[in-house]
Amino acid sequence: MAIGLEDKKAIVAEVNETATSALSLVVADARGVTVGGMTALRSQARDNAVTLRVVRNTLAKRALAGTEYECVSDVLVGPSLFGFSMEDPGAAARLFKEFAKEHKNFEVKALAVSGQMLGAEQLDVLASLPTRDQALAMLMSVMKAPVTKLVQTMNEVPGKLVRTLAAVRDQKEAAA
Repeated sequence: MAIGLEDKKAIVAEVNETATSALSLVVADARGVTVGGMTALRSQARDNAVTLRVVRNTLAKRALAGTEYECVSDVLVGPSLFGFSMEDPGAAARLFKEFAKEHKNFEVKALAVSGQMLGAEQLDVLASLPTRDQALAMLMSVMKAPVTKLVQTMNEVPGKLVRTLAAVRDQKEAAA
């Protein structure tokens, strides 16, 4: 079914708006994936703040022009499924990686982060990025470590004094 010019303009504008606010992009080929599989993928994408779009390549190239994801234009051959990570840069990569394990027909074509295109083999690198909560937890543990060490060191001084006094007491009791 043919798409009218106004509908094409709306699709291009919508994808462009999504691309401008996205943190990363994963492009995949979903040929051979069942409708039930795609429905499950879309459901998981909503839960992980990932926007999924299937767009014609010509419209996608126009929509991505002028954004930091323009670099993926060269790999747009055949049907393409676009996964835009909106809150966590690694969310779409983790989602597509897990989905590809279950569906052999699902193939990741390319990734893009901050205007840099990565090959499909870099999927694990992007998927292993910590989430915001994990990154904050790591930061807090790094910030907490020096304070904890200082408290332990300061607590050691009175503890050593108490142990020395106890040793003197035991020595005097043994002598008496």
